[in-house]
Amino acid sequence: MKQLFTLLVLILSPSALALASGKVHEYKLKNGLKLFVKEDHRSPVVVSQVWYKVGSSYELNGTTGVSHMLEHMMFKGTKKLKPGEFSRIIAENGGKENAFTGRDYTAYFQRMEKSRLKVSFELEADRMRNLQIIDKEFQKERQVVIEERRLRTDDKPTSLTYEHFRAAAFQSNPYRAPVIGWMNDIEKMNAKDLEDWYQRWYAPNNAVVVVVGDVNPAKVYALAKKYFGPLKPSKNISPPKPQVEPKQLGIKRIVVRTPAQLPFLIMGYKTPALGAVEKDWEPYALELMAYVLDGGKSARMTKNLIREKAVASSIDVSYDLHSRLSGLFSFFALPSQANTVKNLEEAIREEIDKIKKQPVSKAELDRVKAQIVASKVYEKDSVFYQAMEIGTLETVGRSWKDSEEYLKRIKKVTPEQIQEVAQKYFRDNQLTVATLNPLPMSMKKPRKRKAIPGGRHAN
Repeated sequence: MKQLFTLLVLILSPSALALASGKVHEYKLKNGLKLFVKEDHRSPVVVSQVWYKVGSSYELNGTTGVSHMLEHMMFKGTKKLKPGEFSRIIAENGGKENAFTGRDYTAYFQRMEKSRLKVSFELEADRMRNLQIIDKEFQKERQVVIEERRLRTDDKPTSLTYEHFRAAAFQSNPYRAPVIGWMNDIEKMNAKDLEDWYQRWYAPNNAVVVVVGDVNPAKVYALAKKYFGPLKPSKNISPPKPQVEPKQLGIKRIVVRTPAQLPFLIMGYKTPALGAVEKDWEPYALELMAYVLDGGKSARMTKNLIREKAVASSIDVSYDLHSRLSGLFSFFALPSQANTVKNLEEAIREEIDKIKKQPVSKAELDRVKAQIVASKVYEKDSVFYQAMEIGTLETVGRSWKDSEEYLKRIKKVTPEQIQEVAQKYFRDNQLTVATLNPLPMSMKKPRKRKAIPGGRHAN
């Protein structure tokens, strides 16, 4: 334990944090585009990311998956570039690029040698307002997404269970729909759906550009004004209407029966994110509770349920305090061969009840805090992660400055506060349970997969 406290002191020292962190320079163009630049001169590379404040939680019934589909189509040509030419130019300049869609955002990124940043800016500015959605290309890409959904969800029992779990947990919260979209919506989608979505949300006044690397902030700002500055803002940008989740009146349970080799359990308690609580320390206490339960080999779930009781063969805990809307504190677990899903659920509940009844010890909490601080410092080694952190916070309605507050707030959390959030949020009227009940694999129907040419990167 003495070594642990020594490590904590070293990590928290101002000199150590100064080496791991750099100043963030914030700018805003006249057309509304926000630019964030962070210097990191350890290697001659730069990561450039363009984030749009739109994701699957912005979509309505009948249009689910349109954000993800548009992400695919953003590589299929503009008024200047032919389909696939964007990626070809980045590769010719020695760069790597890709994109991803989330519930609250869609982002595009390139990793380049520092002198090539202007190439990235020129290409991104072009497709921000000049995308050409060609129906022929859309028809091909829709088949790619259909196949992607089959591979990643329909043919994967745990993913299928998770999709049904979220749909059952939420009634009105748009997090209930899958990011990739429901299959029927994908199949019925047309090019006009994408064009309408693009025209509504893809504009400089709904975009955040993040640059991290071996750069000069003033020069990056000048490049941004040159390439993004002339773009016209959209007059149709308005945040989605709030969709308040109705109060849950009791435990929700669903059973998913599909061919699978093993049973699977998901448990999720409705919990708030930052900005959705009266006591602003609660999300940080929930974050620490997640680490207490599942923060490595010495955490309670691994130690008690896998090694000692052998009731689980694997178990993971998930909580995200940085999201636009409130979400779930979730458990994902596989029972061991000698146990059932029911045994496993009871064992997880026992671990939660322990925290409700008895505060976490100071020694255990100090160990977890040291672990969190160390992981946050080591994450600074990645320029991509540094950019991700800024982009995520800015697009979910928070501020990049929250990242600077994170460790300070984590350090202040007490054992009693963790006990209080456990008692407040981990109740049956907040809980949804999904069980995968395997059918014989012989019942799985073979399906001939289509070879789809020209598909976009998997997301």
